[in-house]
Amino acid sequence: MKKFLTLLLIVPLLSMTVEIDNSKFIGKWVGEDGKEIGYITFDSEGYATFEIQGQVFGGKEFVLDGKRGKMTYEIKDGTEPIEVDLIMTNLDNGDVRTLSCIANFIDDNTMEFAMGFSDKRPTDFGGEDAIILKRVK
Repeated sequence: MKKFLTLLLIVPLLSMTVEIDNSKFIGKWVGEDGKEIGYITFDSEGYATFEIQGQVFGGKEFVLDGKRGKMTYEIKDGTEPIEVDLIMTNLDNGDVRTLSCIANFIDDNTMEFAMGFSDKRPTDFGGEDAIILKRVK
């Protein structure tokens, strides 16, 4: 009987999904790449938006090259460095592309961020696709 009661207590715990705290990412971040300044915003609904040279794309819906899309993000906290996936979905045909990224918080308002443009997740922040982002207050 004790084994049965133990199973009743353990099985629900194993089947629970783990909530990841994305709150440390939420907000607008600014970074400088060479002489260009760009922004990335992570919102509380799971959407990400880029702003570069006055052009904004991402979020719930945007148009790029005549195609409608949306950009969401997923954080895989508990990894070292933190894995961040930026997911772009074509709203017209459903095609999905994922940009595999990594992040590391230096402090609450500063993070290292690197993007993998060759369908490969970066492993460090030393490459040319890495940037330091500062939270916009």
